Amino acid sequence: MSNTLEAIHLLEDKIQTLLFNYEFLKKENEILLQSSTSFQHKILEQQQLIANQKVAYDTLKIAKTIDGSSTRDTKLKINTLIREIDKCIIQLQE
Repeated sequence: MSNTLEAIHLLEDKIQTLLFNYEFLKKENEILLQSSTSFQHKILEQQQLIANQKVAYDTLKIAKTIDGSSTRDTKLKINTLIREIDKCIIQLQE
């Protein structure tokens, strides 16, 4: 009979330990999910910031091309663009 009681007490102790571990892991999982969500939001914000910076960089690059190097280079680029537009118009008319 005492062996049965000891087995029951041992089983109760193991169940209590399992329940404690379950609650601990459940709380830890919630914390990790919150952290994951927070990091995902930060990643999205950083991606938006990068996209905005890329647009600003491209705009600055275009402005530097038009304003910067020399009027000769700018005229050549504009003429190249005009020729490409003319080719497109000719293809559309055909």
